[in-house]
Amino acid sequence: MIRADHEMIAQGVALDSRVLDLGCDDGQLMAHLQRTRRASGYGIEIVPERVVAAIRHGVHVLQVNLEEGLSGFVDDSFDTVILSQTLQAMRHTEDILREMLRVGKEGIVTFPNFGYWRHRWQVLAGVMPKSADMPYEWYDTPNVHLCTLRDFEALCVRIGAQVIERRVMGASGRTVELLPNLLGSLAYYRIRARG
Repeated sequence: MIRADHEMIAQGVALDSRVLDLGCDDGQLMAHLQRTRRASGYGIEIVPERVVAAIRHGVHVLQVNLEEGLSGFVDDSFDTVILSQTLQAMRHTEDILREMLRVGKEGIVTFPNFGYWRHRWQVLAGVMPKSADMPYEWYDTPNVHLCTLRDFEALCVRIGAQVIERRVMGASGRTVELLPNLLGSLAYYRIRARG
């Protein structure tokens, strides 16, 4: 079963693209892009078990720590660089976004929206939010930088990234048009460096 956000990402990837999937997990997204978009490229993952799983899915994967940058890739090596539900786990958020836009012509970023009403409600109730998009307890979460749609858009302005497309999904997997920062649980952005 393909995750709804993976299908949304696939729609933003042109046919026959060169793709770099940062924090590729078990490689399911990249394998999906290979099948449906005829994409070529690599996944980047640090966890050894996930690297092995990605290889089993037929993905070329490199075991690299994203926090150390993408110095192994020259400028504009890829058509699209993807950071799918990994942004919130990055300690050096600005750096990885700049690196994405250096090595790729475009970037696709997805992340759980901390501004989602259920998350806000949980904070008001005195507990850290937990949901399908943020399934961890506060004490064992890999998430170090949670943000809202507005926060991410402000960061894009700060680093000189242009938002080409924004889509927001609700908990049901459907696109949210009305009050997306409040009613959307998962954000999708397609970005590029300002020319």
